[in-house]
Amino acid sequence: MPDSAAEGQGGLVECRPVGRVVGGRSLVEDDDWGRESAVIRLDGAQFGPEVLFGLEDFSHLEVVFHFDRVAPEKIQTGARHPRGNTEWPLVGIFAQRGKNRPNRLGVSRCRLVKVEGLDIHVTGLDAVAGTPVLDLKPYMAEFGPIGETVQPRWSVELMRDYY
Repeated sequence: MPDSAAEGQGGLVECRPVGRVVGGRSLVEDDDWGRESAVIRLDGAQFGPEVLFGLEDFSHLEVVFHFDRVAPEKIQTGARHPRGNTEWPLVGIFAQRGKNRPNRLGVSRCRLVKVEGLDIHVTGLDAVAGTPVLDLKPYMAEFGPIGETVQPRWSVELMRDYY
């Protein structure tokens, strides 16, 4: 019996980008993402401007994107020290947010500045110019964590200058 619906249907999940990141940073670097401004430009062959009606009523977005610049041979499936820092513990790839993930999927929350046609202007998106965007959603506080969040000290240190 298959372990999942996807496996039962051949094991392949296909995803077509809804758009791409335009502008902003072109080099993959770890920190100072809060200063970055970019545009998520939706694919006009798939969508008309009505797909974004009402989005401007929100202050933030959740963006799912593909780490397309990570070469398949760089994908991590075990444990590693985050950012290669041996002063931080050895942790599994699913216990960190590194880009070298098995499916090379990134999830980011960013500030929505404005919507113009199929262009969504944002700040603080940690995806570089040209990155394929797979999906986006308005951020709603009710979808945030319920209760207090807890995280290890090394992750706080890692994120200190991220935004």
